[in-house]
Amino acid sequence: METKETSFNGFKMNGFIMLFVLIALLALSVFSLTMYKTLEEIAILLGVIGIVIFFIFLFGFMSLEPNEARAMVFFGKYKGTFKETGFFWANPFLNKKKLSLRARNLDVEPIKVNDKIGNPIMIGLVLVWKLKDTYKAMFEIDSQTMAMNQNNRNQAGIANSVANRMNAFENFVKIQSDAALRQVAGQYAYDGDDISPNELTLRSGGDEINEELENKLSERLAMAGMEVVEARLNYLAYAPEIAAVMLRRQQASAIISAREKIVEGAVSMVKMALTKLSEEEIVELDEDKKAAMVSNLLVVLCADEAAQPVVNTGTLNH
Repeated sequence: METKETSFNGFKMNGFIMLFVLIALLALSVFSLTMYKTLEEIAILLGVIGIVIFFIFLFGFMSLEPNEARAMVFFGKYKGTFKETGFFWANPFLNKKKLSLRARNLDVEPIKVNDKIGNPIMIGLVLVWKLKDTYKAMFEIDSQTMAMNQNNRNQAGIANSVANRMNAFENFVKIQSDAALRQVAGQYAYDGDDISPNELTLRSGGDEINEELENKLSERLAMAGMEVVEARLNYLAYAPEIAAVMLRRQQASAIISAREKIVEGAVSMVKMALTKLSEEEIVELDEDKKAAMVSNLLVVLCADEAAQPVVNTGTLNH
């Protein structure tokens, strides 16, 4: 994925050192003001300026935890992304937009789509994603406006600005995931009943379907600087309006397959019985009696319920 992100190369320093310097500056400024009776006006002016500088420079402090970043913007101009962990001080006039680079889960609720052959189905996915390019995430999509709108709605203040910004990213991912899911679901049939046996389906696709879904999502999210870590289908079913019909259809297919196996086994057993009787010369059967025996054995072997035998006490020649 092509990146537009650059590292921040502006001036920065250890936050604790700058904190010590500012405290010393504040002490000197206060001392200058308290000694106004013996000092000249210029010293008093320097004391006032020192206090003003102290409060302005307080806005330059920032702290970063692992997998966090700051997009540095100076009066509208992007100056790079700062990713070092720790406590630092930088130009207080820089707008330090905080972002999280940690992986996030998104469970997309099942949506109704039509598969390749037009059957309505319910399909959902679970997605793991994270920010890869902070420049694209901040400036290629309108996430800042969405974040400000969310902040205005909940009136949570600055403390929740990062959470609102990440929620705006998540909303973007959710919408694109919905579109990618519909695109992938429309390319494949739900199952293989109405298509060629070797064709890939949503039920049998498994890893191939998940890989296709991940590729589609990566294409859509690349413009926003987001990376897809993993994408998998977590829900797949027929839509409620046809679920009962399709269930009966599946049951009928299963019954037919089972009957085919039963008949195949019964024919094999009848053949084996006739061969054994002939080879071991247990009894001689003409064609009519063989036909009757085959009919009776098939009835017994293929019946759903246990057969009720009728014992013939006569002779075979009678």
